[in-house]
Amino acid sequence: MAKAFQHQTHYTRQAQILLSKIYGCSKHNDSMLERAINYFEHNEFVASDVSASPEGEALHKLEQIERHGHLQAICYEIIELTEGDSFEESNRKSAQLLGTIQLISPTEGNKIAANNEQCKALYKSILSLRLLDRLLLNNEVSDPYILKVLTEFEGQSFAELDAAARARFTELVRMPLIMAALLQDIGHNHAQAQNILRGEDGEQDTHRTLAIEDRKKLLQINHKQTLIYISNGIGIPNYVGNSKEERDQFTVDEQLKHQFINILIKSSFKAKQGVGNLLKVPQIYVSIIFSTKANYNYTVLPKVFQVLNKNAELGACSQKVVDALYQITGMFPQGYGVIYMPEDEMKQQSGCYEYAIVNRLYPPIPEQPLCRIATRKLTFICYGHNIEVKQKNNLYFPHMAKKMALLSKERLNEIFELLSSNYQERQALDLLPRCWHANEFFSVKENQKLWNKGD
Repeated sequence: MAKAFQHQTHYTRQAQILLSKIYGCSKHNDSMLERAINYFEHNEFVASDVSASPEGEALHKLEQIERHGHLQAICYEIIELTEGDSFEESNRKSAQLLGTIQLISPTEGNKIAANNEQCKALYKSILSLRLLDRLLLNNEVSDPYILKVLTEFEGQSFAELDAAARARFTELVRMPLIMAALLQDIGHNHAQAQNILRGEDGEQDTHRTLAIEDRKKLLQINHKQTLIYISNGIGIPNYVGNSKEERDQFTVDEQLKHQFINILIKSSFKAKQGVGNLLKVPQIYVSIIFSTKANYNYTVLPKVFQVLNKNAELGACSQKVVDALYQITGMFPQGYGVIYMPEDEMKQQSGCYEYAIVNRLYPPIPEQPLCRIATRKLTFICYGHNIEVKQKNNLYFPHMAKKMALLSKERLNEIFELLSSNYQERQALDLLPRCWHANEFFSVKENQKLWNKGD
């Protein structure tokens, strides 16, 4: 997990606590991850052991109910932080959570892999939710379960769902989708998977690049053990109440949701064109944005869609789903530090560059991120306004870097000193950087309000 900032807004703290509830490590061993580890170590065979005592079976059921309840509470919190009363509000809230996760994460140093491992599941679940919206609005969802749920709403299209219908849709579709996204790789914590990850001596770097055969074995073990955990470790909750009608409906709903989670996981294993792309495409995206490999390079994160398009070309995932995600996120991930050359009133580029942070989804042009400015006239500010950074002004692109290279070294040094004096940026920063590491800026409480209405 990224370092805890000394001063945080309530929202930033809330996001950090949510990450800890999912993949954190604590003295109480009560995160989603730790509950799964405990299950794999102690309870894996109880559910199928016909010789288990009634007391043992009762204890297993209690633990199952507790794990399900904990997971469900996490999912509701994710819904609270990402779903609004309108399409626009859901996108704003999702951008804030995605951006906050990025901005509290280290982008340099030796803690990147451990932090990124903890961030993947939550980040992926948010992308899955927004992808579901986009595909439904595009009429590109053919999954029988989702379409059956929509038929409940008497002719209302997805875009027209009223509050009651949205709540029902959230319960039946969004909740199991989040659960599937959070649990997709939980089987990595089974002993067989850990033996591969840690090596025979138990001392290997779990984030190293595996041999192809080991990688195949790990995928198979993860797939199998994840499904076992979903069925036996999480299971289906019990109805609480006195209404037979409600109990019958609850039982049907929960069984269908459980089946949907299994379908999502199974389909994501060989996604092709199926509903599993709701997990598979975000999974690939997150594997780049929050890479755990030694060659992690913050600068090249905007190349993530080169990887996704290649996977689609090879048939590993759906091109239309990749295209939908590109429409949602654009080329630059939320929270990414963009450097641009501003223009004056006459649309002439000035002789300096400024800093901005990607803070909104759905850029009209995917290569032109929607940002909040972080500096004005080479001075850091906490009350910037929102802009669209045009491709022709963005230092990420080579043509702009070439133009900046025409400035004198003295001028570049002057700009660099002004933009790095307030923050402990890495010492060997390139005088012609393609991006900037915005997490130090974000560690100041006053700078954590990038999603309010800019002036």
